[in-house]
Amino acid sequence: MNISKAMILAAGFGKRMLPESLNKPKPLFKLNDKTLLEYSVEFLHELKISEIIVNTHYLHEQIEDFIDQKKLNIKISFEEKILDTGGGILNNLDFFQNKDFIVINSDTVWTSSYQSDVFKLLDIYFANNSKAGLLLAKPENSFDTNLLGDFDIIKNNFINKSKKKYIYTGLQVLHPSIFLTKNKGDIFSMNEIWDSLIEKNLITGHVTNSKFFHATNLDIYNKLIKLESY
Repeated sequence: MNISKAMILAAGFGKRMLPESLNKPKPLFKLNDKTLLEYSVEFLHELKISEIIVNTHYLHEQIEDFIDQKKLNIKISFEEKILDTGGGILNNLDFFQNKDFIVINSDTVWTSSYQSDVFKLLDIYFANNSKAGLLLAKPENSFDTNLLGDFDIIKNNFINKSKKKYIYTGLQVLHPSIFLTKNKGDIFSMNEIWDSLIEKNLITGHVTNSKFFHATNLDIYNKLIKLESY
């Protein structure tokens, strides 16, 4: 695999997990005695990604203490001011040394079932000289049946938003050049970047057939707790 570095997004307020998130950040919520953050880290290690950075903001001390206690060997990037998804990634662009990298959301329950899909996504990404690649899921495979589609895939695996048939899983492959129009410290969503890349046919995707488990909100999380495996 041509990717050696990755980022885990973990700076959000976890508002949809209230009131449970008043005293605990969402990445530290547990499923089967393992935190969402641990699922993310272990999955990246399975992909042979050795260098990982995680951004923090809300209740950041708890995440930092957890990483230290578990000796997870992850670099921490604390955001004094929350920068949204795009701004948070841009804030750490130096970490990736101008090379392609992976970003994952800590809301998804990442397991080895996605491993082959990531490799397929990377094949598509590099074959098309893409600047972004997104891993998508089928709505019928989503544990949360309320999740709506975000993207459609057209000829040659290019992505657009015409019919929004597929759900974004929370995993993306990116090239640093997509942030050239932004400045470090800017607050912006990755949706801005994706929309720009869609117009230029520079964003591709792959649809997994795996079951999609996403801790969307407290109701879904409480249902996920009752499952024996993911």
